[in-house]
Amino acid sequence: MTRRQTDLATIDLSQWPDATVSDLTEEERHTYERREHAIQLYVSGAALDAIALASGIGRGQLYHLLRRSLTVHDDGRVFGFRGLLPHRRTKTYRRNVPILSGRPSGQGGAAGAFGSLVEAYPMLLDWLRKQVKEHAVQIRQLGTDGSLRIRLRGLGVLHGRFLNECRTLGLTAADYPFTTQQLGRRTLAGALKAEILRHFGRAARAAGASHLKGLPPAHGLVAPAPQHALDVVEFDGHRLDVRLKIVVRDPLGFEQQFEIERIWLLVIIDVFSRAVLGYHVSLNREYNRHDIIRTLEHTLEPHRPRTFTLPGIGYGECGGFPSSTLPELGYATWNWIKLDGAKANLSDDVRHALTEFIGGFIDVGPAYTPDDRPYIERFFGSVATTLSSRLPGYTGSGPQDLRRALADPKGNLRLFVSLTELEDLLEAALAAYNATPHLGLNGRTPLEAVEHSVRHCGAMLSWLPEHRRRRLGLMQTPKRARVRGYLAQGQRCHVNFHGVRYTNALLAASATFLGAELKLYYNSQDIRTVRAMALDGTDLGVLKAQGAWGEIAHDLKLRQEIIKLRGHRKLDAVLSYDFVEHFVQNKLKQARGSRRAASSLARTVRALTAAPTITSEAPIPVTDIETLLPQAKAVPQKIRPQRLNEPPAAPQPSRSKIRPQTLAIGVGFAGDNPTIQNLEIGDTP
Repeated sequence: MTRRQTDLATIDLSQWPDATVSDLTEEERHTYERREHAIQLYVSGAALDAIALASGIGRGQLYHLLRRSLTVHDDGRVFGFRGLLPHRRTKTYRRNVPILSGRPSGQGGAAGAFGSLVEAYPMLLDWLRKQVKEHAVQIRQLGTDGSLRIRLRGLGVLHGRFLNECRTLGLTAADYPFTTQQLGRRTLAGALKAEILRHFGRAARAAGASHLKGLPPAHGLVAPAPQHALDVVEFDGHRLDVRLKIVVRDPLGFEQQFEIERIWLLVIIDVFSRAVLGYHVSLNREYNRHDIIRTLEHTLEPHRPRTFTLPGIGYGECGGFPSSTLPELGYATWNWIKLDGAKANLSDDVRHALTEFIGGFIDVGPAYTPDDRPYIERFFGSVATTLSSRLPGYTGSGPQDLRRALADPKGNLRLFVSLTELEDLLEAALAAYNATPHLGLNGRTPLEAVEHSVRHCGAMLSWLPEHRRRRLGLMQTPKRARVRGYLAQGQRCHVNFHGVRYTNALLAASATFLGAELKLYYNSQDIRTVRAMALDGTDLGVLKAQGAWGEIAHDLKLRQEIIKLRGHRKLDAVLSYDFVEHFVQNKLKQARGSRRAASSLARTVRALTAAPTITSEAPIPVTDIETLLPQAKAVPQKIRPQRLNEPPAAPQPSRSKIRPQTLAIGVGFAGDNPTIQNLEIGDTP
């Protein structure tokens, strides 16, 4: 292959960066045009003699210009047409002669000496880069008029350490930088500035920035401007700036109050109408992927009216949510969803739910960039203004906020807003927001904008398929598990899921499933049951957890906590109603001295009294989850294993009729103990 063929295979002028010639003189512009014309003729296949005749550029100069244009710039691209500009350097200066000592005042004659020094001692350059990475110096931006002017802080200390490193490498007083008057201080400052400014993130953090913003998307998946409702939605989480409490009742019937950590409000808002489509309140210290999926469920389901406990609080005449005022928006899906790059947002479960289960496109913006999702960020500002700042215990925007001092309850828990009260206020506030005229909608309310788009402008809606609506709680990525069983021991087929065995009549009746791999679909809010599917798509039905794990309502986080405590040998008893009561009582004791423990207590009680899912058996109803703790005790029953060659025992007549009772924990059965059967909530045996 000739040189011309090699160059033509690697040169693409359409990818070359352009050059600006408006600031060049007439002579320089003419020189640039001749060079550009020569390059274009060369790429088009013209002969070298014809190129020299047409542009006045010979063979040697033409190849020299090609090398300049194909040199890689600091921005990662080739110089391109920028390399054809007259008097433009394409590589840094490199000193070729040794440094002469004995110059007057020790100044001058040292151009390129620092570059030669770090080239001779690469470990010195690595040391400098390490100091920059560890923020040994900070910068202060003075201005950008004409050129960037910055000042280094901590240069004196770093310069002294730099000289010590030079002495460690064996440099003497006859070597650079000891031969100069300032001992290379100015050159070191220039090298540090160049290294810091090489990456914007490094420079911003050296200047004191806590996060970065304004980065354009690096991919082509960018949400378009919405034309109708549900074209584009935005999701984000906001930690409410309010100190809260929970109210629980001890076994003696006395109310106890504990302060908990601040809670998270997760919201999905429609960009076109600014309407709040759905929300979820999370008690976790940081919201996780399961909280995001719960928000998606609440957004897709038709909104269920809440029974308010506070007097005078309600939806009002026009307040509400889109799926409650417009029935056709129940299970309606969106086309695009915008969210930030938080780890929980990019988890496999969330991606599977958004793309595979719901369907649609994801526009993932960089984290800590509120300008990329302006509508939901502005909405959170409205929540802080209209709700949080008006409540006792408001924490304000910072420690110096005057409103924080004015709203401080001074440790009086009676003045704190309880969790149930805040949930009532949030429901009413979000419903009122949807019915409030919005300046961005020309005075319309978000609900009016949604109705106008759906019923009058012909918005094209899409809905979740019917079979997925019934399994809305199974939105997570299925977990794979292998069927286990032990023929010699008579152990029937089962699967292990988070430390507990699951099976059903179909799986336990046959040994053909042994060793097979199944996909388990589960609801993280209630994992008493899971749905099993074979890899070929065969539905094996609902598998139930064995023992008390299948009777007591609990979520994934609670089980993981119990399993973790067992692994640390802090819990020895098996799961039972006595164990749950003892477990909650321990949390009650810990809640007296820690807000984190109080939040854990609230999550535990909420999980134990949760409503059943579509794959769970309905538990016995209970009253308010925030005011009750488990009181009843279940009677353990001894079960004798049946041998393979032993005929089944005849059923024994029941001594007493089993009547379900209302227990403090809304699941399971009372057994045949008359004392437990007659026990009511708040009573003691």
